Amino acid sequence: MSDQVFIFDTTLRDGEQAPGASMTLAEKLKIGKQLAKLNVDIIEAGFPISSPQDAESVRAIASEIQGPVICALARATEMDVKAAGESLSPSDNTRIHTFIATSDIHLDAKFSHPRFGKNLTERRETVIRMAVDAIKQARTYTDNVEFSAEDAGRTELNYLCEMVHAAIEAGATTINLPDTTGYCIPHEYADIFTRVINGVPNSDKAIFSTHCHDDLGLAVANSLAGVLAGARQIECTINGIGERAGNASLEEIVMAIHVRSQKFNLHTGIESKALMESSKMVQVASGFPVPPNKAIVGKNAFSHEAGIHQHGVLKRRDTYEIMRAEDVGQDAEQIRLGRHSGRHGFFSRLEKMRIQIPEPDRDDLYTRFLALADQKKEIFEEDLYNLVNYIDSKDAKPEYVLERMDISVTSGQEPLAEVSISHRRLNKVHTERATGDGPVDALYRAINHAVGTAHELVSYSIRSETEGADAVGIVRVLTASGDRHFYGEAQHTDVLKASAEAYLMSLNRLAAHSNEADNMHFVTDGIRKSFERNPA
Repeated sequence: MSDQVFIFDTTLRDGEQAPGASMTLAEKLKIGKQLAKLNVDIIEAGFPISSPQDAESVRAIASEIQGPVICALARATEMDVKAAGESLSPSDNTRIHTFIATSDIHLDAKFSHPRFGKNLTERRETVIRMAVDAIKQARTYTDNVEFSAEDAGRTELNYLCEMVHAAIEAGATTINLPDTTGYCIPHEYADIFTRVINGVPNSDKAIFSTHCHDDLGLAVANSLAGVLAGARQIECTINGIGERAGNASLEEIVMAIHVRSQKFNLHTGIESKALMESSKMVQVASGFPVPPNKAIVGKNAFSHEAGIHQHGVLKRRDTYEIMRAEDVGQDAEQIRLGRHSGRHGFFSRLEKMRIQIPEPDRDDLYTRFLALADQKKEIFEEDLYNLVNYIDSKDAKPEYVLERMDISVTSGQEPLAEVSISHRRLNKVHTERATGDGPVDALYRAINHAVGTAHELVSYSIRSETEGADAVGIVRVLTASGDRHFYGEAQHTDVLKASAEAYLMSLNRLAAHSNEADNMHFVTDGIRKSFERNPA
């Protein structure tokens, strides 16, 4: 049987300390419930002494969330521990996490006042007494007490062992040796755990924990190194958010232990399929989106563009994937199309879109795909619809032509649009007017009236191609009729003009592919109207 590594989530405490990441009480409760769904072992809900709002959020989480241990942070002072204990009182499944600085750098900066001692030796003794007193006080609120030696990564080792021994003797059940500044490299951090666990006589009475920051990009690597050296708790956050460069990323740690289980011979209790949902929730609440190449939860984490990779993955997923997207709750499209994509990836995507391409047309279609891919960073589904529904302008005349458009926008009134559309087959010009929620909506409603065909507007997008007041706007439109989609694109300095032309391009492609259906509707309507005029 493998050992369990306990996951201590501090998204709501250390994660929220990232500048700009403050969350409301409602957001904290929502994330707390998601963490329970994720099945983390401990939720560090906040730092009660830091503000009334933090104390309130810890109390609310302790009141409403069942399952994980609910933890509150406290400095090694009487007021802090009391605030933590009182905030946790609604729950009977709690932990107080108290901490104090132990490195010489921190002792010099934080305990330089003469009341803490005249020299380093006296200050060290004072800090041990403060830690012991705080742990004993915390034990009056809960039997589950964690002690952290702040900046353990830069603490003199003999003193660190002395501190840990005293903390366990005082009643600490979890000992955290944090790399507070992200200074350590993996073998150094692992060595700290090895030497403390082996050098402290009562180390078997406590669980040892990692807590790593990402200042050198090593938070996850250091956490895993600590686990290999004997730690059985990892402190981490969703998406790795936190102070400065952030904390160790929960999703990366969990999946590393899962994927490399034979190496670690360890397991966690995390429900990995809830990782993506948790990531998105924290992105929204914190306002910190993850980059597309973020491991596990990034948009590109399970996507492939290179033709060699696409071919391999389509044949056998584990050629380039060490885990499955669905195992972490990702619903990502494996095959991303661009200039490096091969035929297998291109036609695989078309098949997923239920588009069948006759063999004689494949070479021509793939050639046009490569030409388009040279112009764009990535090819999207609307681009594929455009390729498949391509109409050579030399062989097909447009069914609809925009003869005139007028749009009026008056303060306090709905925008009004009037268009004149000529119909090639009918040899007529239809003029229609419509209002809408905005000028584009009014324009499209007027065009719909003038064209008179049944269709659905699937998507509309606009972006600027150039800069300045006379910037060129590119409009892309996708319409649908049944299960067929039709793409239109136009560019103009007048975005309303571009919007009309893109929409009509899409409708012209729809018309070119639906003449037979239109004829059938015409016959059906004629028969129906005939019966209506001459009822039996």
